[in-house]
Amino acid sequence: MYRVVLLVLVAATTVLSYPKFKDAIPNGHVVPNPCYGNPGQDMVWGGVGHKNISGGGDLNPFGDTFKADNFTYTMTVCQADSDGDGLTNGQELGDPTCVWTVGAITTNGPRGHPGICEPVGSQWCKNSWFKC
Repeated sequence: MYRVVLLVLVAATTVLSYPKFKDAIPNGHVVPNPCYGNPGQDMVWGGVGHKNISGGGDLNPFGDTFKADNFTYTMTVCQADSDGDGLTNGQELGDPTCVWTVGAITTNGPRGHPGICEPVGSQWCKNSWFKC
């Protein structure tokens, strides 16, 4: 019985914590889905740091970078190119100069997804883990 209660509490805490991660990065609630435009694809990638669009499960390269810095948007996270597409995470999230702070409004919209190499399927990204 206690194990079930503990499991439910852990699961609820995990699910409820995702919005705070979106708030902890610039434009975290509007990171684009690189497959948008394909049938059945949502416009926004809800689980920014995950391979699954809805979150949960394995982390994508940005999620690994973000986790390595204790889920904090640091200069290191901003300047990294987690997905290897030639743009920094900050550039893709709309913070090219890495000056954004939690709670601030960005002056730029997101330019891409920091955890998915784009353009998907290009020569540059052909070995990426992700396919539309």
